[in-house]
Amino acid sequence: MKYGAGNTVQDMRSTRPAQIVLLARSRPSELLSISLLQSTKMPAMEKCRPCGLYVITPPRYRQALLLLAESEAALLGGACLLQFRDKSGDAGWQLEMAGQLNSLCQRYRVPLIINDDIDLAARVGAAGVHLGRDDAAIPAARAKLGPEAIIGASCYNQPDLAQSAATAGASYLAFGSMFPSASKPQAVHCPLQTLTAAQKLGLPLVAIGGITMENGAALVAAGASYLAVIGAVFDTTDVQRAVARLGGLWQESHDLLPHATH
Repeated sequence: MKYGAGNTVQDMRSTRPAQIVLLARSRPSELLSISLLQSTKMPAMEKCRPCGLYVITPPRYRQALLLLAESEAALLGGACLLQFRDKSGDAGWQLEMAGQLNSLCQRYRVPLIINDDIDLAARVGAAGVHLGRDDAAIPAARAKLGPEAIIGASCYNQPDLAQSAATAGASYLAFGSMFPSASKPQAVHCPLQTLTAAQKLGLPLVAIGGITMENGAALVAAGASYLAVIGAVFDTTDVQRAVARLGGLWQESHDLLPHATH
């Protein structure tokens, strides 16, 4: 597999991790310095594109350079949000990779969201955090990360949970699993009508779980602002192309899009 102009994975193994964001670019004229990358201010949720693809990294991804290269490919493909979801339990690895991914996302002005870990999000200056039912409360995350932070909430298939999260100050509401998912095979199923009904809460809606090119359009039509994917992107041989194709679901379904409420 190759990345950028003639750089293979083997080449990248001898390269410092901080340089990967430069290697994966194909045109030298588009390169930015690491110092500029680190100083770029991230946009708040209100400044993000109102719909698009939300890419989530695989939960156990131990090849740093490959993760960074494929994450950049997702950004090049048009990802609107990137979530770092690591379940390795290795705090050092998580801190290193979250910092590297945040710098990469800053370059593309795409928010980096940290899964579950408010403290890690604060340490690396990420744009926000995604919280599940058993994670820290939304007000606690808001107090730690500030008023402009993006705080997402998993609502599964529960309208009451969505209402509570919206009242508590969530930035977006995530529903799923919409379809059977290899990432979470035991996840509860969320019907399309639950997603549609949640539009009344006035927040961006994220659909997750088993999303593909074949079923994604139905979720857009049902009211999804963002489609969250893992395998549909990282299990392919061309991450950038996969993201671009999935992102095209909004263009193909333009007449079915819900009106933005934020």
